[in-house]
Amino acid sequence: MSRTLAVVFSTAVAAISMTGAASAGCYNCYAPPPCQTCYQQQYVQPQYRTVDETVMVSPGSVVAHRSPAQYRTVMVPQTVMVAPPSVQYERIPPQYATRQRVQMVSPGYSYYAPVQMGCASCGY
Repeated sequence: MSRTLAVVFSTAVAAISMTGAASAGCYNCYAPPPCQTCYQQQYVQPQYRTVDETVMVSPGSVVAHRSPAQYRTVMVPQTVMVAPPSVQYERIPPQYATRQRVQMVSPGYSYYAPVQMGCASCGY
């Protein structure tokens, strides 16, 4: 009788241990009940790209160059103006440069993906 009880007890323990996720090959995964498919967490790294953008280094400007009037002595007692005062403008165009910066396209994320493993409790 005790021998029969020991055999029944060991069979029950073996059956209980065989129905767990560990025997199904579902190691380190999430298996919702009933064990149809095992799911493992997957992680996707964030995606980045390099963006070229044109930036202004210095704005354009206008510089005024002033010239004073020019005088000459024509005769000993008389001085006359040869050229009137003038202003000449020099236009300096704006200066641009290309700058690179890194921009995130998509952030990293995780998801659960099905894992193809055999499952002893459901036969897959």
